[in-house]
Amino acid sequence: MKIDTRLAGRLKKINPSSTLSITSKAKKLKSAGCDIVNFAAGEPDFDTPDFIKAAAIAAINSGFTKYTPTTGTAELKKLIIQKFKKDNSLEYAPDQIIVSNGAKHSIFNALMVLTSRSDEVLIPLPYWVSYPEMVNLCEATARFIKTTAANNFKITVSDLVKHITPKTKVLILNSPSNPAGCVYHKEELAGIAKICVEKNIFVISDEIYEKIIYDGIKHESIASFNQAIYNLTITVNGLSKSHSMTGWRIGYLGAPADVAAAISKLQDHSTSNPNSIAQKAAEAALSAPDDFSQKLCQEFAKRRDYLAARIKGIKGLDFCLPQGAFYMFCNIAKTGLDSVTFAKRLLDEEYVSLIPGDAFGLDDYIRISFATNINELQKGMDRMESWLKRI
Repeated sequence: MKIDTRLAGRLKKINPSSTLSITSKAKKLKSAGCDIVNFAAGEPDFDTPDFIKAAAIAAINSGFTKYTPTTGTAELKKLIIQKFKKDNSLEYAPDQIIVSNGAKHSIFNALMVLTSRSDEVLIPLPYWVSYPEMVNLCEATARFIKTTAANNFKITVSDLVKHITPKTKVLILNSPSNPAGCVYHKEELAGIAKICVEKNIFVISDEIYEKIIYDGIKHESIASFNQAIYNLTITVNGLSKSHSMTGWRIGYLGAPADVAAAISKLQDHSTSNPNSIAQKAAEAALSAPDDFSQKLCQEFAKRRDYLAARIKGIKGLDFCLPQGAFYMFCNIAKTGLDSVTFAKRLLDEEYVSLIPGDAFGLDDYIRISFATNINELQKGMDRMESWLKRI
């Protein structure tokens, strides 16, 4: 990728998305009338609940369309504090809460105030595609911790210790994870927390898929274990996945007061407040019982089980059953294709769109999203199975 010399040097470290050409082509094919099955979606296929839409409409009609405090309204912060306490056993004060333009924005803000050029950020591999690029934008260095399918793509204490250097400043944890759907259990997190406290390493805990978790597994927040790890953790969440509000762009975090103050200053001079109308919608979402997210999770569980049963019968594909989120991360090594070639050919030849694993750091994997209905899952898997038999 060529960078114009007139542009900032930091852009030289930013990699273009390997999925861009595939997703762009899928959109063109669909607009041309092709029957595209979308296994690439990173968002629930359910509409935002009507009561949330109604709150936004009411906000518009009442004139709630002006600036709010940079870090969010007092009313929304109060509800976030209540949510953290009820769901995560975390106690935060209003000055520890930052509402931002999506959970991605929250993570980027945290990295911006915590890291500089001499710092290293530890990221388990496979990783969500934006983590390393955010680190690059902060001019820090991403260090990847390889995981194995045998351990459900989770790092161990031993893995963590081996990768810590004097420059290590932050560990990013994502549980439930994208793309692997792994969920860290209490004992695993306790061990990681102990090391981070000993080495004075901050943890950015991305918990955006918290409400989409299966098999009776309990979500755990690493910051809840003790005061020492609480003082080092930035807990990130949002409404995109739990309430199907991806386009509303509301994310939030809870952090130590000094970190939150720094993020507030950064947001003052970058985006200012998140959308006022979306904040009112978020208030409605957080004020309601978890009925919608529970129904969402139940439906995703049915789709997960269907997809798992289909993949088991397909020669050339292997997978770990996800415990959370709505993705199946499949090993395609037996096909002899790299992930980009696999994805491009499947789209060209069968009109099925999915994400190649190289976007997540593993080129012998693909990510299949089951954020689509059962009929589409069946159609797409029929096409993929037939195609794999031919090749």
